[in-house]
Amino acid sequence: MTKFDDYPKSIKKAIRYINQDAPLAQLRHLESMLMKSIKYRKEALKKGKRA
Repeated sequence: MTKFDDYPKSIKKAIRYINQDAPLAQLRHLESMLMKSIKYRKEALKKGKRA
């Protein structure tokens, strides 16, 4: 697993924002957006391995 310091600055900022400042309604929206993005990326990587 990658250490937190090894991630890009934008990811670190997003995680800190979620941990410190994000209200509940925004957390729900962020969660759905992140899960969709992760799902699409996983699918793209799987398709790339098949080719």
